[in-house]
Amino acid sequence: MIRIAPDILECDMNDSRPADRFMLWIDSVGGYMVSLSEEVVLGQPTRLAAADVPILGDLGGRHAVIRREGNDYSIEALRAVSVNDRPLRGACRLRDGCRLRLGDSVRLLFRRPHAFSNTARLDFVSSHRTQPSADAVLLLADTCLLGPSLRCHVVCRAWTAAVLLYPRQGEIYCRTDKPVVIDGAVCPGGGRIGRYSRVEGDGFSFNLEPIVE
Repeated sequence: MIRIAPDILECDMNDSRPADRFMLWIDSVGGYMVSLSEEVVLGQPTRLAAADVPILGDLGGRHAVIRREGNDYSIEALRAVSVNDRPLRGACRLRDGCRLRLGDSVRLLFRRPHAFSNTARLDFVSSHRTQPSADAVLLLADTCLLGPSLRCHVVCRAWTAAVLLYPRQGEIYCRTDKPVVIDGAVCPGGGRIGRYSRVEGDGFSFNLEPIVE
């Protein structure tokens, strides 16, 4: 089991902090839009109403809002939204496995893969994608687990070990059981990740990229 150690070695080769939103590109696995905010707006990308999760579909600029309050998530309908095939008026609590429909055709699946993490995941059931294109959206709360287990927030089947991502005081850190290379520097057990960081380890690699408005 991966544990967050208070004395983790910080490798500060990249000084820039990740923004509230960034892309996580995992080699041979996929790309994921990550949001650190407790409130995210879902909608069509427009100049007048910038959505936190811009979806290329027939939606309003501000179509729905997902909020995290403590251990709970809720969704508020600003335009036509259905939860588990029931039209939503106002807001309701989200549970693992909730099926969301925005407008007539955008379909998402709300997931809470790990019982001991408040991080959630939005999977596309329909063929729609975000801008920039992502395989899924990660709503990063406390921890995000990448690895071969089905309980991981991102399942990386070919990996032999797990990597833990977690925010701390506006920074993003990674933690592993083995040394990793962050931006060319060897970091035993993990370290701090900047907004353009490249992380490589035994059988895995990924990098962060800020989302440019």
